[in-house]
Amino acid sequence: MRKSVVAGAVVALTLATAAPALAGNPPGTASSGSADFAKADQTYKVEPLAVCNVNPDQAGTVTGASPAVNRNGLKIGETSSTCTTEVVNPDELLTRTKSVATGKAFELSALVAAKGPRLKIAEWTITCSADEKGTQAGWELKGMSGWTGLPQQIPSGYVHEVKASNGTVLAKAKFTDTVFPVPNDGSISMTLLKITFEPSSGYTGSVTVGTVACSPTP
Repeated sequence: MRKSVVAGAVVALTLATAAPALAGNPPGTASSGSADFAKADQTYKVEPLAVCNVNPDQAGTVTGASPAVNRNGLKIGETSSTCTTEVVNPDELLTRTKSVATGKAFELSALVAAKGPRLKIAEWTITCSADEKGTQAGWELKGMSGWTGLPQQIPSGYVHEVKASNGTVLAKAKFTDTVFPVPNDGSISMTLLKITFEPSSGYTGSVTVGTVACSPTP
């Protein structure tokens, strides 16, 4: 199955009584992905890739970058991120932020030995934008293959079962997992994709593609 482009967005509005200083999420952060999985006596760990964090006290852009990853069963191309603070009204000290993580050439081949698919994503982007009114998280996936049965429109929090040729569920892939703090302060966090291995795959652990979080600006 191939999909050219799939995209979406989620919005969180600041409550009138909310205090941004007590936000449940950071001012802004982004990462292109990570991994921590194992099989038998082998462990494969990829620390968070291309991490950046917004500097809320100074206008400008903070960048992050990571080289390509090549593990047994997992490949990820070069990744990058930007976390930007912009002053939109100097007189009122109003700012807005945007945290973006991008990546390319994702390939999970760990399930092939269990007669599962080779999962590929050509490119992905995940963003978290914030101003004094609230936050918004957006995402985009391009060039997907191996995702048999994935709907044309992916709803927030959708769980896709990755199956072997005989129908056995080898892993579960959760798309656009969005979390709002309780009580809701207008902040938001999102994981674009998290693939969690089932025991039938022979693996334990998970692989994550794209994470962001941000909070309303002061």
